Amino acid sequence: MATLLIVHHTPSPNCQAMLEAVVSGATAPEIENVQVVRRAALSATASDVLAADGYLLGTPANLGYMSGALKHFFDQVYYPCLDETRGRPFGYYVHGGNDVTGAVRGIESITTGLGWSPAANPVTVTGEPDKAATEACWELGATLAAGLMS
Repeated sequence: MATLLIVHHTPSPNCQAMLEAVVSGATAPEIENVQVVRRAALSATASDVLAADGYLLGTPANLGYMSGALKHFFDQVYYPCLDETRGRPFGYYVHGGNDVTGAVRGIESITTGLGWSPAANPVTVTGEPDKAATEACWELGATLAAGLMS
């Protein structure tokens, strides 16, 4: 069975809505033989990353960058996971009050360094997530999980 690791920092109701939509998509009844593991960014470990077959990341955009929690996650797992996870699929979502550009740039820079392979377009939302945004998050979760089905 494949494993999709969802690593998230969810400090607000808007981020929570996006996380719930991602999880709902990743665990849709049509998805088979994929275990979905959720970890808060501050508690996710290199062992979690090494045990997973794909990754879905979620963060707010804080002060023009990804959350400190997600950056901490990357700092903890980067070198221990660098060689063994190269080529694995990933996706991400970002929520911001008015701009997510810096957070997107940071995530893409680090995942490029890790050699992870984008499996879906990112979902970026500013302001309160509307129906289209939560549907896009659902699709993101479903796409990542379906890509891991064997």
